[in-house]
Amino acid sequence: MSFEPPFADKSEQDETDQLRPQFNADGLIAAVAQDVETGEVLMLAWMNETALRATIETRRGTYWSRSRQKLWIKGETSGHVQDVVEVMIDCDQDAVLLKVRQTGGACHTGRKGCFYRTIEPDTLNLSKT
Repeated sequence: MSFEPPFADKSEQDETDQLRPQFNADGLIAAVAQDVETGEVLMLAWMNETALRATIETRRGTYWSRSRQKLWIKGETSGHVQDVVEVMIDCDQDAVLLKVRQTGGACHTGRKGCFYRTIEPDTLNLSKT
């Protein structure tokens, strides 16, 4: 079963109680994973319709790998799973927020989260936080 298409009228899309995700031209929607306890942003990934539906149904973070062109369930090989507590969608339904309980690191580098570097505005160098 597919999701209903987005409303053409922006205000109707912003206020509807129906899930009508707006996937981009590649059929993807941005998905941010956030630690449900601390609020820390852990990672950004992409979902296609199948991944979004699987995440909602299984409560496990499921994404679309753009590089491998296939679905991946977070932790499937590493054991660093994401138990999804809540799925939220933004006002115009073109981005998803997953509130998760993360086991192990969320980042492929093994770190807790992917956002571990700060851009220094004067030099544009990166410093690790």
